[in-house]
Parts: sequence; structure tokens; C-alpha cells
Amino acid sequence: MGKQFFYARVSSSDQNLDRQIDAAKGLGIDERDIFTDKQSGKDFKREGFVALRRCLRADDVLFVKSIDRLGRNYQEIVSVWQGIVSDGIDIVVLDMPLLDTRLHKDLLGTFISDLVLQVLSFVSQQERDNIRSRQAEGIQSAHKLGKKFGRPAAVLPSGFSSVYKDWKAGNRTAVSAFTELGLKKPTFYKLVRQYEARQ
Repeated sequence: MGKQFFYARVSSSDQNLDRQIDAAKGLGIDERDIFTDKQSGKDFKREGFVALRRCLRADDVLFVKSIDRLGRNYQEIVSVWQGIVSDGIDIVVLDMPLLDTRLHKDLLGTFISDLVLQVLSFVSQQERDNIRSRQAEGIQSAHKLGKKFGRPAAVLPSGFSSVYKDWKAGNRTAVSAFTELGLKKPTFYKLVRQYEARQ
């Protein structure tokens, strides 16, 4: 009998892994055998998953809470799943009892498991695509309403125009220019670029 591992993932750093980690501890899995990522599931280039993959050996069991925690790219989920299973490692998806490679090792069991995997992976990818599509539509609608994204353009300080002209004419140094305007060097040059772009 091999070891038991658990993989937990959320999509961003402000999301919480506690629910998945509690599920792992409920299975009696040692904390050092729980691998986590706070990263998008668009591919498998994730630090935690890569480290986990290096640890997995034949006869080990990998648990995940749900298929979308493994990833959200349909083809990659199927490919990674098949690669893990072909190495003699079992995978158990807690939220989907049909996806437990320890059960039904016969041809029919493998067929059912593969079919469920394909369907769920496809649904996971569709959900990711729908989220991206909704985000793009939301941004487009916001632009139409005149909403701006990102930092607002820096406002030119009082007297910038005359100090700029003096500096450009070679009558003063850049240091004296940005000091008089109460600016830091990078801000001064940024404002110079903006000012010149408007001329």
C-alpha cells in the first residue's frame, strides 16, 4: 500500500483553502502530504502541483475535492489524469464517487470512469470559458458607459509648463526642475512624456 496525498487549489491568493484542507485532514492525510496552489487552473504549471507530481509513486492515492480543483483545461485534465493513472497511482474525486480509480478495475469500470471524467472536465473548461466571456462583456459594457480602468492620469502640478520650458531650453537641470515642482524623478519624467504627447 502506497501513501495518500491531497491536492487543493483556489484560483487566487485572496481565496481560502480551508474547506479543502479540512476534507484532507478528515481523511487522515498528513499535513506534509497536502499540496496546495493559489493559482488559476488554466494549466498545470503550478508550483504545488509540480511538487506533488514529483512525490507520487505507484500504489499511492491522490485525493481532490472536485475535478475543477485539479484544473479547468479540458484536454490537460484528461491528459494529466491518464498520465497519473498509467503510473499506477489511483485518483479519488471526493465530490464525484464515480471518479474513484480504486473501484471497478475492470473494463466497464474504467470506461465509466473515463466517460465521467471527460464530461466533468469538459464542463469545467466550459465554465472557465464562460467566466472569461462574461468578464470581457462586462469590461466592454463599462467602456461604453465611459468607465475608466487602471490608475488615473497624473495631474500636472502648478507651474509645470514654465518649469518644463526652462528645462527644455537648457536653463535649468532636471534635478532643479523636479525639486521645484515637488516631484520625484520618475514622476517628473512620466509627466514630461504625458505633457509632450499632448503638444
